Amino acid sequence: MSHNFPNIINKDGQAIYFGSILNEEEISHFYNELFNNIAWTNEEVIMFGKIITTKRKVAFYADNDISYTYAGRTKNGKEWTQALLEIKKMIENKTQEQYNACLLNLYHNGSESMGWHSDAEKEIVPNSSIASLSLGAERKFSFKHKTTQEKVDVLLKNGSLLEMKGTIQNNWLHAMPKSTKILTPRINLTFRKMIS
Repeated sequence: MSHNFPNIINKDGQAIYFGSILNEEEISHFYNELFNNIAWTNEEVIMFGKIITTKRKVAFYADNDISYTYAGRTKNGKEWTQALLEIKKMIENKTQEQYNACLLNLYHNGSESMGWHSDAEKEIVPNSSIASLSLGAERKFSFKHKTTQEKVDVLLKNGSLLEMKGTIQNNWLHAMPKSTKILTPRINLTFRKMIS
């Protein structure tokens, strides 16, 4: 282990918060690049047998032939952009892990949120590292233990990296609550290890 950042959940898995890993120039460069050049689409999820279109936008990029199914829909990975490859390399250097896919979310403001869930889909390598980079608005991110209901919150700063690994997805849910005070966008990139 090359880093000594604390595990913020302290049991049943690991959540390592690195804080900001990019300088202001890098943040601005990557935010603009991703905001303008990613093939964003509105998320469609199947809930209670109906197709619901969310306001939040998503994109999925990955190595060849990797697809990802969640919430009843399958996404096929698009070819990596240069900016995504640069970010991926930086994050791999920080976490000392390798990733073959990236799910991106674009939240336009604080009214767009993400409910309680865990990333335990069968295509993800079990107990593998998921590295989450935040660009733009600071947002609160919450963990909730599946049995004890214990909660842990972290404020994800602009340019910050959060890594989740080990048995965290089996034992904890995570969510991003709504916040009416937040009026600006946030881009989130989650680098994953998919079974290929």
